[in-house]
Amino acid sequence: MNPPTPTRMPPHPDAPSPVSFRQALRFWLWLGCISFGGPAGQMALMHEELVVRRRWISEKRYLHALHYCMLLPGPEAQQLATYMGWLMHGRRGGIAAGALFVLPSLLLLILLSWAYTVWGQHAGGQALLWGLKPAVTALVLQAAHRMAKRTLKSPWLWALAALSLIGTLWGLPFPVILLGAALTGLVMTRTLAQPTAPNHAHHPRVTAPGLASPEHAPALRPTAAAWLDDDSPAPAHTHYSHRRLLRAMLVGLGIWALSLGLMAWLFGTDHTLTQMGGFFTQAALLTFGGAYAVLPFVTQAAVAQYGWLTAAQMMDGLALGETTPGPLIMVVAFVGFLGGHSQALWGQPLLGGIVAACTVTWFTFLPSFVFILAGAPLVESTRHMPSLAGPLQAITAAVIGVIVHLAGVFAQHTWLPGGWHAGPDVGAVLLTLLATWLLIHKQQDVVKVLGLCAIAGLGWQLAF
Repeated sequence: MNPPTPTRMPPHPDAPSPVSFRQALRFWLWLGCISFGGPAGQMALMHEELVVRRRWISEKRYLHALHYCMLLPGPEAQQLATYMGWLMHGRRGGIAAGALFVLPSLLLLILLSWAYTVWGQHAGGQALLWGLKPAVTALVLQAAHRMAKRTLKSPWLWALAALSLIGTLWGLPFPVILLGAALTGLVMTRTLAQPTAPNHAHHPRVTAPGLASPEHAPALRPTAAAWLDDDSPAPAHTHYSHRRLLRAMLVGLGIWALSLGLMAWLFGTDHTLTQMGGFFTQAALLTFGGAYAVLPFVTQAAVAQYGWLTAAQMMDGLALGETTPGPLIMVVAFVGFLGGHSQALWGQPLLGGIVAACTVTWFTFLPSFVFILAGAPLVESTRHMPSLAGPLQAITAAVIGVIVHLAGVFAQHTWLPGGWHAGPDVGAVLLTLLATWLLIHKQQDVVKVLGLCAIAGLGWQLAF
C-alpha cells in the first residue's frame, strides 16, 4: 500500500523567491571563505544567513538537519552545509556546498604548510611558533571546558569522562573508548528515561535526566516564511526509497575502494599516501564529537605510529589551522603535507606535500558526503531519533577525557621542551595561563588570542 500523497500547500505570499543554483554557489563559496570560529560559530553563521537573513530554509528544517549531523561521525558544520545544499538543489547542491566549505581552507593550509617547511626553522619563525604553542594548549583546554559545561550534567557523565581519561592514560585504543561510552550511554538512557508528555515540536529533545539537548542547536523562535518552509511540498530528490539509499551507499563505497585501490596500485600498500588513505578513512568514521575529538586519535597515530610529524609540529599545525576558515579538522591537511613532504613524491618534496594534503582531505571528507547524500532522504522522512541521543551524549563525555589527555600532552611539550631534567619554560607556562584566562574567562576571539601570543613570542624571544 502506497503512502498517501502529501497535500501540496500553496507558497506563502511573503516567502522569498526560489534560489538558483548559481546564487547558491556564490553563497557557499563566500561561506567557505569567512567561516571562522569553529563548528559552533560556523553553525550559528549558517543559521543566521540561511534561516534568519535570507530565509532560504525554515527553522525547523534547519534544526532537523542539524540533529542528524550531530549524530554522525565527522565534521558537523561541513555535513550541515552539505545537507543544506542537498536540500535546496539535490545531489549537485550537496556536493558543491560541502566542497566549497572546505576548499578555501585547504588551499590556505597548503600555502601555510609550505611556508612552514621553508621558514619554520628560521629564528623569527621559531619565535612566532614559541608564542603560538601556549595558545594551542589553551585552545584545547577551552574546548574541554566548553564541552564539559554543555555535556556533564549528571554524576555518571562526569564518571565516564574520568574513566575515559584513565583509559587513555592506560593506552586503550580510541575506538574501544568510544564503543564503551556508547554502550554505557544506551544503558543509562534506558535506565533513567521517564515517560513524558507528547512533544509536539518537530525536532527531537532528550528527555532522560542528565542528558542535554544538542550542543549547537539554536533556540526556536518564530521567523518569517522561508523558501523551503515547514509546509513546502517535498522536492522530488528528498523522497526516500530503499533503492536510492542502496545506490548512494554503493556508489560511495565504490568511489572509496577505487580511490584507495588506485593508490595501492600506483605506489604500493606500504607507501605513505596509501597508509594515509586508509588511516584517515578510519579517523573519519570514528570522530564523534567534533574536531577536538579526533585530534588525540590523529596525533597518536601520526606522531607515534607512522612518524609523519612530531608532537611539536602537530601543535604548530593546529595553530595554523585555527587561523584559517572552514572546519578545524582541516588540520589533517597540515599533517598530510608534512608527511608527504618528507617522502618527496617522484623526488619533489613540494609535490609530495601537496598530493598528500589533498589525499588526506579527500579520505577525511568522503564519508561525510556519503552519510548525507545517502541518509538525508531517510532523515527527511522521519522526525525523531531519540534512541541515539543517549549514546551520543555519553560519547561526548568520553571525548572530554580524551581531550584533557591531549591538553596534557601539548602542555608537556610546551612547558618542558627539554624534558623534565631541564626544568619548565617559565615564559611558556605564563603565556599558557594568560591565553587560557583570555579564552575561558574573558571569552576573547581565538584569532585575537593567537595574534597576541605570536607577538608575545617575538617579544619574549628578543628579550631573553
